[in-house]
Amino acid sequence: MPPSFGTSGLRGLVSELTDDLITDMVRAYLASCAHGGAVLVGWDLRPSSPAIAETVLAAISAAGVVPLRAGAVPTPALALAAAARGCGAIMVTGSHIPADRNGLKFYTITGEISKQDEHAILAASGQDWPVARQVPDVADAPDTAPAYAARYIAAYGPQALSGLRIGIYQHSSVARDLMMDVFAGLGAVPVALARADYFIPVDTEAVAAETREQLGRWCAEHSLDALVSTDGDADRPLLCDAQGQVIAGDVLGVLSARALGAKVICTPVSSNSMVDLMSDFDAVHRTRIGSPHVIAAMEGALAADLAARVVGYEANGGFLLGFAADGPAGPLAPLMTRDCLLPVIAPLAAAHAAGQRVGDLVRDLPPRFTAADRIQGIPTDTSTAFIDRLKDSADARAAFFDAGTPEEVLDLTDGLRVQFGGGRVVHLRPSGNAPECRCYAEAPTLETAENLVTAHLDKLRQVLSA
Repeated sequence: MPPSFGTSGLRGLVSELTDDLITDMVRAYLASCAHGGAVLVGWDLRPSSPAIAETVLAAISAAGVVPLRAGAVPTPALALAAAARGCGAIMVTGSHIPADRNGLKFYTITGEISKQDEHAILAASGQDWPVARQVPDVADAPDTAPAYAARYIAAYGPQALSGLRIGIYQHSSVARDLMMDVFAGLGAVPVALARADYFIPVDTEAVAAETREQLGRWCAEHSLDALVSTDGDADRPLLCDAQGQVIAGDVLGVLSARALGAKVICTPVSSNSMVDLMSDFDAVHRTRIGSPHVIAAMEGALAADLAARVVGYEANGGFLLGFAADGPAGPLAPLMTRDCLLPVIAPLAAAHAAGQRVGDLVRDLPPRFTAADRIQGIPTDTSTAFIDRLKDSADARAAFFDAGTPEEVLDLTDGLRVQFGGGRVVHLRPSGNAPECRCYAEAPTLETAENLVTAHLDKLRQVLSA
């Protein structure tokens, strides 16, 4: 599959992300999107990212725009810095996908690009721009990561997590050192775990069984109160309770929204329906999967009411703050891009302030449970064609799905989401940024949700690999 735009920017095989293609995409972005005359460039820790970043910087300079080198920084830190400077930004990252793939995330002066911006970039591409072979002197932006860390230390204060032992699963997360500093600054004792010298594609929405077992062992071995991590570019969080149980990203979203006093929720159709059962929130807006769709819904809510206390979150845990919130020690300005730190700090701090552990907060929520996983190496066209057949035929759905109860509701907002009797849900969708087919499930018990995912992934393998 050639490089293309998905739910999180341009993605493709490193071998296909040529200097010509990168230059074309960057010049098209500069020609079609508001960037304020300067563009911050950051990158993750996968081996191909620094060289791609140099091509990006050279293309920016050749266009007569000021390039600013942020270095290896978290994506939300880059977005925060760009918003503060009133400039554009480009993050070189493949996020959670394997190291043989990479990509670009674009930001305008107003934040993450919209679907309209994406269409404009594509329309402006194909101009055969010359590749700049030498990068001139580029100004550095060394305050990018420190400013992001300071945002949370200032808002939550040095006692927010006082005395807690927090494991930091470092792997190849670009935020691995920053997380150590932030949690120490909040009063916790950070414990570094499994720092890697090669890239590990951690998907916070589909944590492998062997990884979950290791997380549990670390929590026991190091007497941890919680364990945190992120995906490769640190816009998706991972949080485990003291027993090493991974707390799903959409549960983190609910806990964070409640802790921050949010009243309007924007979240994809794949997110846990527990939020619809809670009296804490005035409105819940469901969207297609992907942060651009969540942002569009948040912008719609703010257009209707500038004072709306609106947040967005996804099942992968990425959290978007749309209003000026108050932390225990200071204010938190809006940051409408996926963030990894707020959705772990907010629940941990809320639990600590109440004399509880974060697992206690989870147990107090309505009993709705989700699970998700994916089959990798499946072309998007193959997944799409099969799911389209299921959409069009009740008989095909009856032959494929095995939820143990009758079909009740079809939701075609994004992929195929089927609600069965007894509160069971199975949702199939081609990935928007990798050759994968994803399966989500929801049920009244975690075991049932996990069994639904396992059973339907097995069925998908048989069908899609035939």
